[in-house]
Amino acid sequence: MNYMQKTTKEQTVQSYTEAENYIMKIPKFVPGRTLKDTGRLLGQITGETVKSSIIHIAGTNGKGSVCAYLCSVIMESGGTAGMFISPHLETVRERISIGNEWISEEDFMTVFERVQQAAKAEKERGYSFPSFSEFLFLMAMCFFGQKNPDYIILETGMGGRLDATNCIAEPKLCVITEIGYDHMQYLGDTIEKIAAEKAGIIKPGIPVVFVDKRPESTVVLAEYAKKAKSPVIILKKDDILDVNINNKTIDFSLHTGYYNYVSLFLDTPALYQTENAALAAVAAQALMDGRITPEAVRKGLGAARWPGRMEEVLPGVYLDGAHNEDGVEALLYTVRNDGCRGRRFLLFGSAADKQYDKMIQQIVKAGLFEKAAVTVMESDRSASIDELKMIWEKYKETAYSFYSDAGEALLALLADKGRDDIIYIAGSLYLAGQIKSLIRRSQNDRF
Repeated sequence: MNYMQKTTKEQTVQSYTEAENYIMKIPKFVPGRTLKDTGRLLGQITGETVKSSIIHIAGTNGKGSVCAYLCSVIMESGGTAGMFISPHLETVRERISIGNEWISEEDFMTVFERVQQAAKAEKERGYSFPSFSEFLFLMAMCFFGQKNPDYIILETGMGGRLDATNCIAEPKLCVITEIGYDHMQYLGDTIEKIAAEKAGIIKPGIPVVFVDKRPESTVVLAEYAKKAKSPVIILKKDDILDVNINNKTIDFSLHTGYYNYVSLFLDTPALYQTENAALAAVAAQALMDGRITPEAVRKGLGAARWPGRMEEVLPGVYLDGAHNEDGVEALLYTVRNDGCRGRRFLLFGSAADKQYDKMIQQIVKAGLFEKAAVTVMESDRSASIDELKMIWEKYKETAYSFYSDAGEALLALLADKGRDDIIYIAGSLYLAGQIKSLIRRSQNDRF
């Protein structure tokens, strides 16, 4: 008997912890499962209860940040927004929220049981059991159908064309963030191929907003939009002006077809967030919601927070989810402009399926860090110490040491940190979540 047969026929889930464990064991990929299957099951679960306008977001980097900025702008305008995002840092409840509130454990259990029952019934009729991301997407839509927010913001997990969220036939708006090299074993080994997968969320006649970051991806996205007869709104590099770093905040100006010039403020030191915030601002205006004024955009972007993206988790200790080449380049751009008066240290760990060799090369060649603590994560996806050593030991420009425990690695850096020094933690969102959990659980006993 295989795993899913055991799960659907034998396991009784009675608590939130058991439900979370159940979900985390669902296979990430289910051969033969289609968007038609997802759509059919979604209709059985939600019926006609989902009335919200849907914003669909794909891309390589910045999807979660754009979701958060858009949600904050909608809230500032007096509206309500549900969000379905991935991955999570500490608890799976982070993936489903309304406004700034994660789904409660009670509501989580309610929609979990509804989706589990429907999935079991599907399997009894001869269909395959939903995948991990599909199961969570169905839970989110069930929850949103009950709560009826004005908007639902859906982030694709990977790609776009075949993502479970793409069973939504008529979103109100599609948004595509920066496209770069990631998940190449699934999406393709060129920017054009990856862009085509992301462009799969574009729907006939539905407006699409995207950033003109790379010419090769812009051409693909524009062509797909043209074929779909979808109105296109493009955020260009020159639309973002006068970027100023003010200690731990950023001011910049935005100029687009919707705005003449508008001054915006972000409560983050992450320079890469100017692009994500600007894209969210353009997307908000593209919704044509009369309540979303330039003032609501200003206040919404200024009030937004997104954990794990240049987040100061301890004094002078910044956590960033950079986990691919473009993410690391964005991180280094911020580090170069951080105004550090002391030394910079790095805590680094990576998933085995990422191009950590290229990330390490970028980090070392940048020459920004005095030393690095290299570690493994509490995940079966983690690159091993031996794998990481093979790469780090090619370089002599940066001092480094290796740790089998991420907490011990951070403690070692903290012990050497002076008042003016800065520690950065990067390489994986799994590492970001693990460190956040360690700090939260320690209650100042260790850190």
